[in-house]
Amino acid sequence: MSAENPNLLERFMRSASKIEPNELRAVLLSFGFVFTLMAAYYILRPVRDAMASDWTDAELSTLFTATFIFSIAAVFLYGAAASRVKFRWLVPGVYGFFAVSFVAFYLAVQVSSNGVLIDKAFYVWVSVFSLFQISVFWSLMADVFSKEQAPRLFAFIAVGASTGALVGPLVPLLFADMGAANLMLIAAVLLLVPLPVIGMLERIKVTELHNEAVHVDLTEQQAIGGNPFAGFKLFLQSPYLLGIGLFIFLYTGISTFVYFEIKNLLAGVDETLRTQIWAGMDWAVNFLAIGTAMFATGRIATRFGLAVTLALVPIVIVAGLLVVAMAPMIWVVVGLQVVRRAGNYAITRPGREMLFTVVDRETRFKAKPFIDIVVYRGGDMVTAWAFTGLTQGVGLGLGAVAAVGAGIAAIWAAVGAYLGRAYQRDRAEPEAKAAEYA
Repeated sequence: MSAENPNLLERFMRSASKIEPNELRAVLLSFGFVFTLMAAYYILRPVRDAMASDWTDAELSTLFTATFIFSIAAVFLYGAAASRVKFRWLVPGVYGFFAVSFVAFYLAVQVSSNGVLIDKAFYVWVSVFSLFQISVFWSLMADVFSKEQAPRLFAFIAVGASTGALVGPLVPLLFADMGAANLMLIAAVLLLVPLPVIGMLERIKVTELHNEAVHVDLTEQQAIGGNPFAGFKLFLQSPYLLGIGLFIFLYTGISTFVYFEIKNLLAGVDETLRTQIWAGMDWAVNFLAIGTAMFATGRIATRFGLAVTLALVPIVIVAGLLVVAMAPMIWVVVGLQVVRRAGNYAITRPGREMLFTVVDRETRFKAKPFIDIVVYRGGDMVTAWAFTGLTQGVGLGLGAVAAVGAGIAAIWAAVGAYLGRAYQRDRAEPEAKAAEYA
């Protein structure tokens, strides 16, 4: 349909999301692409998390350590592949590789007698997969759409990710009795669905978008993604970046504490029911996060500022953990987990990303990956062992550990408030200089 005579769908999309008629097919394909990716991941995630209740805190801490090591190695390997493989083959190769890997897990479950080893390998591998699935997708989007199109179109495409994360958990929630192995196979098949879409997007890029001159700078991409330690020096030299690193470290600490507490509380529950509980949490988290992001996050950030935005969820977590300390019951902890994750997706994470808008380009592209990958995964590992020490070493119970977590969350809130004030100060300085010379 031409731009002069758009159909009903084109008119609606143009008015709602500023999508031009020649962009519509590419946007809808991209929406479906990321929807499928996230649905596949959220089918696997509850299966992975349900396995954790079969292991001790020390065993799970060891898996967190393995995830940290494999994640760093995978980033370097991806950077090496990006420098040797054409981008048009790199993206389908990544998703095809992960699809084959989950088929291999399915077959291993059928024939192997060492189920525990397979479960632990699967746990680590899904965690590694989660690091790459969205990163590679957005690299492709940067290669298909122009800089002018991205601000208009990426927000709508991102809704596909949230929708997939909402739909995906329904599969294990409603069909957990089909078994973990079959859920792995379903996810593997879903990861194959986007492969022809990648070729279609490459053609549409030229024939409809006329973006043949748009290309991802793989040299820059490799330098950014392939070597997360490149920003280590910048990170150590900046109190502001150290504050962001501490904020993320404390966030991972709370995440690990709550995750381990749920894992231990579900230890006596049947694995099928465990999978359904984790899937139900994922569904509730994404439903709540979408609603909060649409109707509350922007209002909170603009009305109260970033200091309040970053401190808000940690303060709620302080209150929640104190309730857990007094009433250490499974549904109280589950409710806290839903609020914590939804709050992070809808409020804390967007606010955290805003912190990098006041730093220079070198810091943004060299120090940020170090913080996002190394500090985050390192925080997982360190706090997992800390939880293990408190439970298996010192012998603290759930209520006492929750009280310790409340103290950590209070520090997390204070760091968030400090970073928000620093952000406002750094943002105000160039605006004041601009007004002075106006």
